[in-house]
Amino acid sequence: MTPIIQAAGVHDPDEALLLASAGFTHIGFPLRLDVHAEDVDPTGAAAITRVLRERTSVVPFVITYLVEPAEIAALCGEVGVTSVQLHGEPDPDEVRRLRELVPDLQITKSLVVGADAEARLTAAVAAFGAVVDGFVTDTFDPATGARGATGLTHDWAVSRRLVRTARNPLILAGGLAPENVGAAIWDVRPAGVDVHTGIEDERGRKDAALAQLFVGAARAAFAMV
Repeated sequence: MTPIIQAAGVHDPDEALLLASAGFTHIGFPLRLDVHAEDVDPTGAAAITRVLRERTSVVPFVITYLVEPAEIAALCGEVGVTSVQLHGEPDPDEVRRLRELVPDLQITKSLVVGADAEARLTAAVAAFGAVVDGFVTDTFDPATGARGATGLTHDWAVSRRLVRTARNPLILAGGLAPENVGAAIWDVRPAGVDVHTGIEDERGRKDAALAQLFVGAARAAFAMV
């Protein structure tokens, strides 16, 4: 399987195309959040999705804390994506209903390291394995309550054990940047990696040089594992 190299959080089509040119395979739009502010609203995300589809092979996806299946389905339809990353706390039956509503939707479930005990994360892998297409591990920030997009790393040993436990592909997120993504891939052996704040400049915009460095380091590490 081709490794996933994804970035989250873009403001406009130009920023998305910058990431596509750097070699990212997936670009996520954080929407309907419980802590962070949105970088773009659903209308803006839909416009970016159209540009990506017309001009690149990048896969756009929604990142959301919504749990109600109908609301998630409606949001994905509004943005025009066929992939969603769930950072909320739906139960497996809710995810199953979402799949019934949108059968071709690719569903990734977050596993937030630091928010839950490892035993609970392992149980979630077992409970959701049959109803999702993959998992993403991310980092909890106890200072803010944020479940992801914290700029913080977590204990990679936990993610490594979850990779070994899960039958589904697992993407590693949480505090990744050009300088540590190679070591993270070597340590965890994930199916993909995710970056948000680690390739941003002081304005919170994606930096072209950092984006290229991140993709280069990730590709080099994936080629060796």
